[in-house]
Amino acid sequence: METGTLLEKGNFLKINAKDNVLVALKDLADGAEIVFHDYRFPLKTLVKAKHKFGLTDLQPGDVITMYGVKVGLATTFIEKGTALTTENIEHASSEYSLGHDRNAEWSAPDVSKWAGRTFEGFHRADGTVGTGNFWVVIPMVFCENRNTEFLKQAFLDQLGYKQPDVYEAGVAQLAELYKAGGSVDDILNADIPEDKSALTQNRLFPNIDGIKFLTHSMGCGGTKSDADALCGLLAGYITHPNVAGATVLSLGCQHAQVSMLKNEIAKRDANFSKPLIVLEQQSEGTEKTLMQKAIKQTFAALMEVNKQERRPAPLSKLIIGLECGGSDGFSGISANPAIGLVSDIVVALGGATILAEFPELCGVEQELADRCVDDFAAKRFSDLMYTYNKRAEESGSGFYANPSPGNIKDGLITDAIKSAGAAKKAGSSPVVAVLDHPEKVQKPGLHLLCTPGSDVESTSSEVGAGANVVLFTTGLGTPTGNPVAPVVKLSTNTALQQRMPDIIDIDCGTIIDGRETLQEVADRVMEYIISVASGETMVKADQLGQDDFIPWKRGVSL
Repeated sequence: METGTLLEKGNFLKINAKDNVLVALKDLADGAEIVFHDYRFPLKTLVKAKHKFGLTDLQPGDVITMYGVKVGLATTFIEKGTALTTENIEHASSEYSLGHDRNAEWSAPDVSKWAGRTFEGFHRADGTVGTGNFWVVIPMVFCENRNTEFLKQAFLDQLGYKQPDVYEAGVAQLAELYKAGGSVDDILNADIPEDKSALTQNRLFPNIDGIKFLTHSMGCGGTKSDADALCGLLAGYITHPNVAGATVLSLGCQHAQVSMLKNEIAKRDANFSKPLIVLEQQSEGTEKTLMQKAIKQTFAALMEVNKQERRPAPLSKLIIGLECGGSDGFSGISANPAIGLVSDIVVALGGATILAEFPELCGVEQELADRCVDDFAAKRFSDLMYTYNKRAEESGSGFYANPSPGNIKDGLITDAIKSAGAAKKAGSSPVVAVLDHPEKVQKPGLHLLCTPGSDVESTSSEVGAGANVVLFTTGLGTPTGNPVAPVVKLSTNTALQQRMPDIIDIDCGTIIDGRETLQEVADRVMEYIISVASGETMVKADQLGQDDFIPWKRGVSL
């Protein structure tokens, strides 16, 4: 990446030598002189930080190049120094094919400083290691959400896992103010206190990190493929290294049958031995009978699971999900490439990483296909991308519609621009396997997992595939978490970290202003991962009780 000069260094950036646009690192005024190598010209418009402007004149139909790839087409004449917007460029990406030579060779990073390092984890019978120890309660169908919620109310408070009601005292105060005759202005101007009680109480079972309740809106009424996918995802959570055991509530008549769930569990772990409690309401009879059995059997299982303890594990047991949400124009030059370096480190150590969100890989298909270790993986990736986009188009949309209003406002004005930056999360290691939701990671190395770009659906799927830690970059701020895997939130810019410190774990804006290099941030992230994986640090999403879980209903989300 090349920085330019505008009175001082660090005001704009050329990401790749092939690019014909520059990225503003700060707000640049209309008329400001740009000096970059042999180029010297005044800006023709205001260019806000994170946005792009032309390095040369562009005619209608000319290709816009960023990150060294095609990311759009000019729709009008664009004079150099003019900000690129949705009014003067449109989404476009390069065609790709499988006829290219494989490019799966790579120069692995020096990981000598990490060799021999360990984290304190929970060792499972299948050889995986958890970064946490959770019990999950799962309904097979939305009809059982009510009973699942009753179990949640019954267990969390009594066992010491209930999150504090931080705003309950505030509502109580407003209620008293209203009863005393307070006006609307009195209510709006009241100082609402927060309950600052501890996030965790004295737990009855200290070796169990939590009991999680994975309610959802699926299980019946959809297609058979919906039921199959749901059972596969739920099996991924039950067999997850961070999960010690599960209570499953079934109604009985739904499409997502318990037999299907057990078959999916066997696919992922043929010698599955975790405690699994399965109760069917239509067989048990009354709600009281069902709930009493669920409570007693779950409590007895928790007594046994509590005997498990953390023990040292090599970093090769890490499975890292690579995720982004609320992305901005800095994502592809700060947080995303930083965790791309982390991905390379983990892979070089013998661990696994997962890159998902296929709508946000539009335009970089050729690079990723060429990095696949064999033709089978490359073809599967190509087929999944084509099929997904075709289904989206049949629904009246397409990958081009992926950028959200927030993305566009902060510089990601085409899907290809967003995708080229999003792909930086994958680093440079070979792609060892391409997975389709809800398949599970079975080997070390970088994996591509077909999911939507929707934050929670994609994160839910990555964890279902086995991620025991998720690295989640954000430029605009999103609170996404997960019930059983820690989601580490990394800001692409320092202003976000300062504005929303309650959701951001690591600031990567230090890369933008030159305080740190990409490698220095990657090393800092590695240290943080080890601390989180060892149970020493609780990520912000877990502190907030952000247990987001949404199964992907295929073909609906971008």
